[in-house]
Amino acid sequence: MENIYFLMLIALGVLAIADLVVGVSNDAVNFLNSAIGSKAISFRTIMIVASLGIAVGAVFSSGLMEVARKGIFNPGEFYFDEIMIIFMAVMITDILLLDFFNTLGMPTSTTVSIVFELLGAAVAVALIKIGADNGSLTQLGHYINTEKATEIILGILLSVVIAFSVGAIVQYVSRILLSFDFEKKANWLGAVFGGIALTAITYFIFIKGLKGTNYYADIEPLIEGRTWIIVIISFAIWVFLSFIYVQLFKKDIYKFIIAVGTFALALAFAGNDLVNFIGVPIAAWQSYETWVSSGVPATEFAMGALGKKVPTPTLLLLIAGLVMVLTLWFSSKAKRVVKTSIDLSSQEETKERFEPNFLSRNLVRFAILISKYTATVLPYSVQVRIENQFKKPVIELPKGKTHELPAFDMVRAAVNLMVASVLISIATSMKLPLSTTYVTFMVAMGTSLADRAWGSESAVYRVAGVLNVIGGWFFTAIIAFIAAGTVAYLIDLGGGAMISVLLLLAVMLLARNYIKHKKRTREVKAEDSLSKAESNSIQGVIEESADNISKALKRVSKINHNTVTGLVNQDLDALKKAKSTVVKLESEIEDLQNDIFYFIKDLDDSYLGASKFYIDVIGSIQDVAQSSSLIAKVSHKHVNNNHKALKKKQAEELLAINDRLVRLFDQIREVFDSRDFEKIVPGIIEKKQALLSSVQDSIQKQVERTRTEESSPKNTTLYFSILLETKDLIMANMNILNLYYDEHHRSQTLQEAKAEK
Repeated sequence: MENIYFLMLIALGVLAIADLVVGVSNDAVNFLNSAIGSKAISFRTIMIVASLGIAVGAVFSSGLMEVARKGIFNPGEFYFDEIMIIFMAVMITDILLLDFFNTLGMPTSTTVSIVFELLGAAVAVALIKIGADNGSLTQLGHYINTEKATEIILGILLSVVIAFSVGAIVQYVSRILLSFDFEKKANWLGAVFGGIALTAITYFIFIKGLKGTNYYADIEPLIEGRTWIIVIISFAIWVFLSFIYVQLFKKDIYKFIIAVGTFALALAFAGNDLVNFIGVPIAAWQSYETWVSSGVPATEFAMGALGKKVPTPTLLLLIAGLVMVLTLWFSSKAKRVVKTSIDLSSQEETKERFEPNFLSRNLVRFAILISKYTATVLPYSVQVRIENQFKKPVIELPKGKTHELPAFDMVRAAVNLMVASVLISIATSMKLPLSTTYVTFMVAMGTSLADRAWGSESAVYRVAGVLNVIGGWFFTAIIAFIAAGTVAYLIDLGGGAMISVLLLLAVMLLARNYIKHKKRTREVKAEDSLSKAESNSIQGVIEESADNISKALKRVSKINHNTVTGLVNQDLDALKKAKSTVVKLESEIEDLQNDIFYFIKDLDDSYLGASKFYIDVIGSIQDVAQSSSLIAKVSHKHVNNNHKALKKKQAEELLAINDRLVRLFDQIREVFDSRDFEKIVPGIIEKKQALLSSVQDSIQKQVERTRTEESSPKNTTLYFSILLETKDLIMANMNILNLYYDEHHRSQTLQEAKAEK
């Protein structure tokens, strides 16, 4: 029997390593978003600073493993075999839940997930025990630390509201004092700001980063009871050093604040949140050692020993820290989670990931009303002064660098780090259970609002995104509780066999998510992806747009071929793939349309003719994609609804048209790849006309069949829809060719005229 628990221990060790990977991928947003978003320091430097913070924090986390042993449930009420069921259920649930959120690119709280998993698994096992003894539900309080669970839930609500509000207020005041031209302000103002920020961050390192560790005991006599003295002295020292740093060394104090803040949050993350990833396996290992030395059967050995404080070996902490650092450097999912936070707080226009909803629209309307009311209360002169402080300087960038601007400036990044540090420090000193993820994310959202990053163009999308993330947090708590409880019940029911099944299922789900993530990443980097125009001359736009057209036609040709063959063969998977592929193409074309504003803005006055050509080209590409999309969607819907298959004559006609259409696409692509626009007339035009005649003949044949032999309305509707959209598809391609042919001849005429002069 001892072997089963030893094997469970090995499984928990493997799960701990996997949990470290998915956990760091999720929590990287806590300490990377401000530095990456502001681009204050290089990405390599950010990663080195964060890695050092994680490594130091991991070593300091020994005294923080208590939550897994006694923070949520009363260990003395459970036997060893029951404790192992709880721990196994928690780890299996945790790794799957965090990986799910990472795959979505949504930041969630590892603290909340582990707490509610422990709570759910412990409740499930406690209910099993109560049921076996024919007890009452009122006995549940003997097993569960209900007071702690209540504090956690209140902590969630408080952290969301307080962090957002304080972040918004501090950023608003900071911006009014420093403006967007903060680099031109007096050195003493930057030094004072640096003193405040660095005092908050360094105090945070000691209170949040070290408190609760074994090392804190050595410095506790110097800190406890002297908070205000330490803060005042620290502020004076940091203001002095900041002034020297700026005045004498001519360095940027904001960059220094961001580097120190990133280190501090990384240290706190590793020092405190490491328990969320390895606390349960270590508690299981210590439980196993205690049980083995006791000689008592697993079903009779009460785990009161877990209530005692037991130090964690430093070697294990170092290994855990190494895994976390490696994950930080190599995890693409970590970058995806960080991107969500940065996009939602970006000062610039970005591709919005979230769709507006009823709540986000009404919240934005309410905010606009409040803003209008405030404008009527404040004197006009005050309003003008405030508006001047929020004016953004015009930054002249080389052509093509427009979208490489930082998501936000260094003042906001410094405020994010400073406010998050202060709030987490206060919560820790008051022993309030505050999630670092919730605080850092909501502070970033609050500063974004105050900094007017959420303008009329983006507010409903950004608010919807924040609501989605917050909803995900509460979803985490509920699902973690239910899933861990369910897994614990299944393990109790099936024993070792059920553990094997659940572990296999976990491995399969992780592998599936990994494969899907890699596939999505490859699609983003695909060579056929459409690119935005960067040239400001008509000839340059012709060249760049020709590449886009060639890529788009290659994809449309493949989509159409897959759609038609999938429809003829009743292959639902092929039709589903064609439908999803064309949606992605439409999304890329929409991005090109959204970029038209910036393209026209960046054009030189002498090349304004390029804008009309570019707009017409994108419009024609969109027409091509829309026709292809409608063909794919109606075909998928027809097969998905199990309607009658195409008749033999219809299938033959459609396949023949599709083959000729593919050849036409290949010829058009050859024209654009070679830039030999003389081939357009008469060769391709004649083939286009012949193909249109063939489509028209098929329409006429179907009309005759409908009057005599056709008996399926759905079949007839589908066939006509495909043929009519195919006509539109051919005409849209001809529009593109005519655009290029006319522009090519116009350019040649101008060149000849210049040559004659």
